[in-house]
Amino acid sequence: MRLRSSLSLMGALCLGSLSAGCGEGLEPAEVVTEAPTTELATQEQAASTSGFTSHFRTWLSANGYDSYNLVRADLVGGSYGGKASGTDTVVNQPVIFIHGNSDKAIGTGTAGQSGWNASIDYFLANGYKTSELYATTWGPADASMSAYQYHSKTYVMKVRKLIEAVLAYTGAAKVDIISHSMGVTLARKAILGGTATDSLEGGQYNIGPSLTGKVDTFVGIAGGNRGLVSCYQTGGSTPTCGATNGLYPGYWNGLGVSGRSAYLENLMSTSKYEGAYRYSIWSTDDEIIGYNNVVYYDYTSRIPGQTGEKVYSGYPYGHFGVKDQTAAVQYSMVKRNVIP
Repeated sequence: MRLRSSLSLMGALCLGSLSAGCGEGLEPAEVVTEAPTTELATQEQAASTSGFTSHFRTWLSANGYDSYNLVRADLVGGSYGGKASGTDTVVNQPVIFIHGNSDKAIGTGTAGQSGWNASIDYFLANGYKTSELYATTWGPADASMSAYQYHSKTYVMKVRKLIEAVLAYTGAAKVDIISHSMGVTLARKAILGGTATDSLEGGQYNIGPSLTGKVDTFVGIAGGNRGLVSCYQTGGSTPTCGATNGLYPGYWNGLGVSGRSAYLENLMSTSKYEGAYRYSIWSTDDEIIGYNNVVYYDYTSRIPGQTGEKVYSGYPYGHFGVKDQTAAVQYSMVKRNVIP
């Protein structure tokens, strides 16, 4: 069964005129095809759909975060994390989860909205507490609106403020970040900081200084870091595929890529800023990204300057499976900085 896009549009197929520039001769490092292994949390440990704890909600309100709507009380499963009380200690380095387009923090059974349930359950079963795991919903969590979502000021700043809030609230020196799909490119900009422009939300704005020194491990799952072939086919006609703040991949000029979205070009202008360790997890059989994950001779889910990657091929490792079936890999990356 093929699900609605978590990045943008379905059918990311290579145009015939671009076939020579769609990645012939590339070899992904270590393609894994084995069946997934899971370790489920006990029922009382399972990811809750009730949102942030009351302690964290009170702290957010008292510290000026209300305008960013990190709680997302309008959604069941709109957020996750927080201390049970002021005496709750944070031992493990906090992990922040950033979902993809149309998804949400905690899934409630809707197709394409599995949330971070599998990952949170695995971390809980392996020594983490709710006070060490955090997620919010940055978008509308509505698949019918997927083509209208882009790297907006609201979304970039929501991700940025969640990172800042978790650092301040927990008192941790660093956090780990695990992101999926469009959440990868949103989180990368939130960490990079600096200026950005959103003409629909007031023009240029300042995100703040780089958070590179505040992130230990960054994991990007099935991201469109170099754009999407499907966005070339649509000519950037939707916000998701926009040439300014969307996933437009540009065009091949014979020597390289021209016209890639300004937002993606900014992310690619430097490297190794996402954290001390930078990993990607992706599949060559991603039904949303399409064409074996390749955009103009390179794999779009690879993060420039990455420390390492885990690559899959075949069922069940599609666009959502590569997130939901890899909790143990995510855990190993952030806890031990090892690729299993």
